[in-house]
Amino acid sequence: MRTRTLPIALLAMALFVSACGRFNDDPGPGSGGIDHPTGADQLVLRVATGGGFVTLEYNLRSVAGISIYGDGRMIVEGPMIEIYPGPSLPNLRVSHLSEDAIQAILQQARTAGLLGQDATYDYPCVTDLPTTTFTVTAEGKTHTVSAYALGFTEGAEASADCQGVDAEARTKLYDFQVKLGDLRSWLPEGSVGQEEPFEPSEMRIYVQPYRGDPELTQEPADWPLASLTAFGDEDPNFADLRCGVIGGDDLKVLLPEARTANELTPWTSEGGEFSLIFRPLLPDEHTC
Repeated sequence: MRTRTLPIALLAMALFVSACGRFNDDPGPGSGGIDHPTGADQLVLRVATGGGFVTLEYNLRSVAGISIYGDGRMIVEGPMIEIYPGPSLPNLRVSHLSEDAIQAILQQARTAGLLGQDATYDYPCVTDLPTTTFTVTAEGKTHTVSAYALGFTEGAEASADCQGVDAEARTKLYDFQVKLGDLRSWLPEGSVGQEEPFEPSEMRIYVQPYRGDPELTQEPADWPLASLTAFGDEDPNFADLRCGVIGGDDLKVLLPEARTANELTPWTSEGGEFSLIFRPLLPDEHTC
C-alpha cells in the first residue's frame, strides 16, 4: 500500500499546480490592471465636447467624439464632408480595442487626473467656447472631469494672462485628448482593430415644424413610418420641439431614407412638412 500512496499524492499535487497555472493564465481586466466594466453597453471612457456659440440643432445632433465600451468597442465620429447643407446623419465609426489597449488608455487617463475626484476647470477670460467632458468608469466608480475651452487656451502665455486657472491640470487633459486622437502611434501593435461603419440599434429623432433656408430649395422626402404629427413627446425646454426614439424594424426602414437626406430636407407626413434632427444612439443610450 505504501508504494502506491506516494505516486498518487504526487499526481494530485501535479494536477493542483497545473490547475493553478491555468487559473493565472488570463488575469482579466480586474486582476493586475485597472478594473473596468466589461459589458457591451457599459461605458469605460467617453470624451464629449459641446455647448458654446452654436445653434440648437448643432447641439441636438452632436455625438461624443470618442466612446469606449467594456467589450472593447470604440466608437468615434469620423470626418464629415464640408458642404452645406450637410448630411442628415453623422459619420460614426467603430473599431475594437484589445484589453492591453484599454489598460494602456486607462493608465494614461490616471496620469491625466481622470481617476480621482470629479472636477471642473474653468477659463473665465474667454466666452462662447465649448466644454470638453471626460467620463471614465473604472475601479468601481464613475469619474467626471470637464474643462471649458480646452485646447483653445493652452500654453504658458495664455494661462498667465488669466488668473485662477489650473494650467497644469488643463495641459494634462489636453495632452490626453491629443493622444486619444492618435492611438495607433503609441498603443501596442495590433491592439487597435480596423474601423468600420457603426450601425446603431436605436435612433433619437427631434421633430419640429419645417425650418429651411429660404435661399435653398430642397427636395422633400416622404416620412416612411407612422404619422409625424403625433411622434414623440414635447420638450419642456423648447417650443414646437418633440423627441422620440425608434429601433427594430422601424429603424431598418428609416435608415436608408435618412442616409439620402440632408439636414435641411423637408419631411412630409399627412400633408405637413417637418424638420427632423437624427441622432443615432450609442450602446449606453436609450432615451431622449
